[in-house]
Amino acid sequence: MDFGGEWTFTLRESGTARFPVHRGRAAPQAATTTESNAQPAIGSPGRIPLGNPPEPPNSYSNTGNLAEPEPMPYLPAGGNGTSPKDIPVYQALSDFDWHSLSLALYQEYIELDLFQEGLRRFTVEDFQNAGLTENDRSLIEFMAEQEVGHATLISNILGPQAPRQCEYQYPFETVPEFIDFCQKLTRWGESGVYGFLPHLDSRPAAQLLLQSITTEARQQMIFRQFEGLFPMTVWFEGCGPKTPRLPWQNFPALFIQNNPNGTDPKYGPAITHNRPALSEAGREVHFLYEGPGQTVGPNGSYITNTTAGPPKFAAWFNQLNVTYTPLYDIADNTAKAVQPAGDLFSPLNPIVNGTVFVALMDTDLYVTPANVSLVLPHVVALALKPALRQPGRQ
Repeated sequence: MDFGGEWTFTLRESGTARFPVHRGRAAPQAATTTESNAQPAIGSPGRIPLGNPPEPPNSYSNTGNLAEPEPMPYLPAGGNGTSPKDIPVYQALSDFDWHSLSLALYQEYIELDLFQEGLRRFTVEDFQNAGLTENDRSLIEFMAEQEVGHATLISNILGPQAPRQCEYQYPFETVPEFIDFCQKLTRWGESGVYGFLPHLDSRPAAQLLLQSITTEARQQMIFRQFEGLFPMTVWFEGCGPKTPRLPWQNFPALFIQNNPNGTDPKYGPAITHNRPALSEAGREVHFLYEGPGQTVGPNGSYITNTTAGPPKFAAWFNQLNVTYTPLYDIADNTAKAVQPAGDLFSPLNPIVNGTVFVALMDTDLYVTPANVSLVLPHVVALALKPALRQPGRQ
């Protein structure tokens, strides 16, 4: 299938498995990325294993013809939880479920508090000076009410030992900074839930969480519009004393010292703006990263840690890809890399666009959306809110 431009997208058909294969200069598989010549590198998906992608055993014919009798009229055979005998259980069924849902609950708590704090801290006049009306304030108030529902839902799934809400401190001092913080925080929560959702053992709980996180995706789009950013820049959307301790790893923080600022008085709140890109492929990015051993989280009860070796690559997590560019000028917990180039399916869809996540890695491990957590042992430092990038169409 030729999508035009400088590359071709094909479907590999061997047996019954199908998988996209990129060809050509703009495709990430063909990118030039070498540690000896890092600065002009345009990005790579990592070291692809020999014979990748594997062809897993699949006995299904993939012809479109019904292979099994319908269990009930107009219902094709198969699927999870589709039988009348399947009784949904809206509870955590494993450690992974419980702690993933708890992480999502913390996200709902901070969003609820954040939206309410912005309305408390800033007056109607403050919002009007930022180009936002009383109706816009009412929309933020309604989004806070949505978070009450989301937190209640997940708390009910987890039961009486569900985490409680914390107290929060925020870095914003103006309405534009508040809006910018909101759009980044909702992006963080949206991506985190999408990542673990297909891996939950409790499919019924996953269905309920899906219905809440799709609402959050709409919130993130609204905050981008409030900020004057392009509302959706990608084709695919690729964390008190009674609070239980979660086992998830807390990585050393990663900061971008020359991160572009999304707020611009020339581009006020609107449904959309055709504004210049905040950053582009080939732009040099300056990183500063902490070492492990920092106390973070509620009451300083967590300590950052990494099992990775020295940093060698910047990993850019966006849409369906993790794209690597080599680090250079690595010294004193600082490093540089270039923003990767390349497209996903079409030159109309840059491989890095919107608000993305960045990590420093000790290797360029090849992963796909379903197994991206395999990078965790190789993460040196992970980008938090200040390091989320917003390149491309805005």
